[in-house]
Amino acid sequence: MKKFNIRKVLDGLTAASSSSSATASPGAPRENDAVQETLQSEHFQLCKTVRHGFPYQPSSMAFDPVQKILAIGTQTGALRLFGRAGVECYCQHESGSAVIQLQFLINEGALVSALADDSIHLWNLRQKIPAILHSLKFNRERITYCHLPFQSKWLYIGTERGNIHIVNVESFTLSGYVIMWNKAIELSTKTHPGPVVHISDNPMDEGKLLIGFECGVVVLWDLKCKKADYRYTYDEAIHSVAWHHEGKQFICSHSDGTLTTWNIRAPAKAAQIITPHGKQPKDGKKPEPCKPILKVEYKTTRAGDPFMVLSGGLSYDNVGRRACLTVMHGKSTAVLEMDYPIVDFLTLCETPYPNDFQEPYAVVVLLEKDLVVIDLGQIGYPIFESSYPLTVHESPVTCCEYFADCPAELIPALYSVGSRQKRQGYSKKEWPISGGNWGQGTQSYPEIIITGHADGSIKFWDASALMLQVLYKLKTAKVFERARGKDEKPNTDIVDEDPFAIQTLSWCPESRMLCVAGVSAHVIIYRFSKQEVTTEEVPLLEVRMQCELSDVDSPDPGGEQTPTLPPSSSPQESEPPPQPSAGSNSSDGPRDNIPCLQVRSSPLKQSPGYQVELVVQLVWVSGEPPQQISTLAINSSYGLVVFGNSNGLAVVDYLQKTLLLNMGTSELCSPSDAQKQLRSPRKARQPSGALCESNDGSNTSEDRCKSPTSDGKDNSFTRSRSSSVTSIDRESREAISSFLFCESFPRKADTLLSPCLLVGTTQGSVMTVALSLPPGGDQRLQQPIGIASCGTLVQLKGGILTMALLDAAGTLLPPSYEPWYDPNASDEEKEKVRRRRPASPPSSQEGQDCQFAVLCSEKQAKVVAMPSQTCLHKHNITETSFVLRVDVVLMGGANCIACFCANGHIMTLSLPSLRPLLDVNYLPLTDMRIARTFCFSNLGQALYLTSPAEIQRITYSQETCDNLQEMLSELFTPVETPEAPNRGFFKGLFGGGAQSLDREDLFGETGAGKASRSLAQHIPGPGGMEGMKGAASGVVGELARARIALDERGQKLGELDERTAAMMASADSFSKHAHDMMLKYKDKKWYQL
Repeated sequence: MKKFNIRKVLDGLTAASSSSSATASPGAPRENDAVQETLQSEHFQLCKTVRHGFPYQPSSMAFDPVQKILAIGTQTGALRLFGRAGVECYCQHESGSAVIQLQFLINEGALVSALADDSIHLWNLRQKIPAILHSLKFNRERITYCHLPFQSKWLYIGTERGNIHIVNVESFTLSGYVIMWNKAIELSTKTHPGPVVHISDNPMDEGKLLIGFECGVVVLWDLKCKKADYRYTYDEAIHSVAWHHEGKQFICSHSDGTLTTWNIRAPAKAAQIITPHGKQPKDGKKPEPCKPILKVEYKTTRAGDPFMVLSGGLSYDNVGRRACLTVMHGKSTAVLEMDYPIVDFLTLCETPYPNDFQEPYAVVVLLEKDLVVIDLGQIGYPIFESSYPLTVHESPVTCCEYFADCPAELIPALYSVGSRQKRQGYSKKEWPISGGNWGQGTQSYPEIIITGHADGSIKFWDASALMLQVLYKLKTAKVFERARGKDEKPNTDIVDEDPFAIQTLSWCPESRMLCVAGVSAHVIIYRFSKQEVTTEEVPLLEVRMQCELSDVDSPDPGGEQTPTLPPSSSPQESEPPPQPSAGSNSSDGPRDNIPCLQVRSSPLKQSPGYQVELVVQLVWVSGEPPQQISTLAINSSYGLVVFGNSNGLAVVDYLQKTLLLNMGTSELCSPSDAQKQLRSPRKARQPSGALCESNDGSNTSEDRCKSPTSDGKDNSFTRSRSSSVTSIDRESREAISSFLFCESFPRKADTLLSPCLLVGTTQGSVMTVALSLPPGGDQRLQQPIGIASCGTLVQLKGGILTMALLDAAGTLLPPSYEPWYDPNASDEEKEKVRRRRPASPPSSQEGQDCQFAVLCSEKQAKVVAMPSQTCLHKHNITETSFVLRVDVVLMGGANCIACFCANGHIMTLSLPSLRPLLDVNYLPLTDMRIARTFCFSNLGQALYLTSPAEIQRITYSQETCDNLQEMLSELFTPVETPEAPNRGFFKGLFGGGAQSLDREDLFGETGAGKASRSLAQHIPGPGGMEGMKGAASGVVGELARARIALDERGQKLGELDERTAAMMASADSFSKHAHDMMLKYKDKKWYQL
């Protein structure tokens, strides 16, 4: 309770400070009285929720064959656990050291991890957020290999010195039993055998331990007799060892690409030596050496030949060949090529018992950047279709957007078109990693994540209910011509590689319109359609943007009356020049008037999903490449797209396929009288309305993408542009950084709402541009659009990042939109949808402000009343750092501002008063990836790319944090362990079955004594009682303390009972002795004593 009271006091203080800093004119209403703010500090709390994607830099893997859970460790100490689709979990070792090995306590809900810093940890998986119960840190020896036998509590640990230590996994204490390397090898051996690379017990005799040393020596150790039974020597280093389930043979893989098979009772010579990928010489000599076989597994079947699976071992002749997994079954050998190097693999078997027929059914292959599961039960070994979102990094992510609580019909629509993109040839069986249970999530609203990638692809993901599933993939590069040869390179002068990479995107979920900007200064506008269409010619508009005012001719004073753009905003022809290499791109002159990429000239077949509406490209200007597009916005209700860069901004009418405005930033800030009213041109040849709606390409002529002034020669850019613009000049230039289409009041004197565009710049200016739209229907497609620049609205510190509008009640006013309709549907269906357009908001009453403009920059936030343009509230977000991402979001039925700063702070501010509600130092900026991908969404959700392959989702909602335990999936489910294999009558009679071992008697303190204290240090984990004592705070802590006190009281009572019992036993003993003495001397006389 104290916590909430303190927060309310802080709320009061911050409200007082923010209201005192607010500036309002005497005539303006007191908005604090008008808007009732419901969000308080107690509504906010920050915590991580789930992590999606492929584990970055994987290093080890383990599988529980009963629970059917897969664990993957990474080089950064992360632990990822996977079950059925939607069941995944992320944990992190505090040290950040690489995970070198993982071992499940099969069907026990526990996992042992061994790290490169020579520590081992026991994880409890029976809770939704796994925790470490115990840790053991070795001080004098380095861990190289671990082995935990099935249904055993004694963990064998091999070290770099060649010794083997034994740990009790229940108490995480070392046994006094140690196998020293000098006892294991031949006494006559003069050299050290090297690190332990393998430990396993004989499947049929738990008392016999097989130890593999790196040098090539394998020892069968008798645990009871504490001596070596047999020693097997080969002159090549060992990488792995595998048993036959009957315990009579084992196989070793070696560094020269050979496999040696040994009979345990014949140590003198290997029973078989094969080189799977070696060329066998005819003269009987030893085959040529191959690359090392890094791992081999030998699995038997009841009904057929055994499977031998191995990685590596290819011939050195295969230079440049990709990593391969080899599956040998009977007389057939299949070599399966992988896309990335193999980190590890595991063969999944029907039984967890090592002394039974294994019956392998799949192989899980962990690659550097992928996880592949191979079906061993089908001809050709097809792979299973993955149930996890592991393809986030298929191409590097370049931008990311997050949409929570979007229209419900969107996910089914995207899924229906995306399901047709799935590749064929997968295994028909179910995904074999199928453990765990889904969480019981109370939040059921639709969530979509969009990722843009370096190869020009865009992926739509269903992120509802803490899961992630790819819905649909769009390849934007299909619009452009591909370079066919190495010498034939497109004009990608802006970037050295990835010319199609997505820079930024704007998506309208309601209309499903999508607009993307690429690094090669291109913008593509897409419509969503459920029908396939072939576009004969891709609609194209080329735009010439340049910066210096000296290069721009002033328009004629009568320019307002002419239906043409002033020369400064004249676009170029949509079609490329007939011979660009001769005129515009010759070796003796500067490159001019050509785009960076060539749009394809052949017909484009467009599948159901997103289909190209228009391509806009910026062109070279007098030897200078176009500047990359920094921001863009699309509005389906207006039919407009706006984009900007360091030169200025351009407004494109994608319905009429024309350029409406092309203006430098400085002109926009202080427009001259002649330029205040700009009109879109009336095209030379007006197309009919049907032409604009059709996407079949048959009527997409050159004329519809030309500006009217492009019929004659372009005279406005005849002066040569100086190519001496330095990068410093570009940095100091005021660039466009943010846009907002809205219905507002462009000027102070306005009393009626009208469509307008807010423009934010990197120097903190916010300008308004008024839009005059013709009526809908055919008139919209034929009449020009009026554009008027209204000058600067307000100035902030730092570049503008986000702008939004609130109504008088403080509710967010989303941009108007057109409901989605299928562009390839019949005209009747389109009209039905268009009649359902949302009603326009109410107009302003004379002399009263009815809107708040929320403006956020890298340094501060301001709330401005509209139309009076009075600054009501101002808040400096940060003085020493700068804001990377800021969004106006809906949370708990109210709106607030969410910010992420470069110094790692995540903050929220109330609206409209800008009271600080949350400020947490969460994540210092470590690389540009986080800055580029961090985004907030509604209902307290946010995400960022924590590694090139993983999306980390977080919440800043107290309600979500409280419900997180219910929402998370369960890793452990109660499952009965399969029955042990039947020994059979004769094996039971003659003792041929598996031999058990009383390990407790052998390794316990009674039999083996205590281990050296200096060898390893025991560290209690936060999941144990000691950790609970340390973490006892708050209400839960009080309960924990009470429980501990009860335990201690019980322990003391137990000790008292023990002492009482001991005293009673002592009294009984004394009484007995006294009685014996009395009997002894009862009949004797005194002189006989």
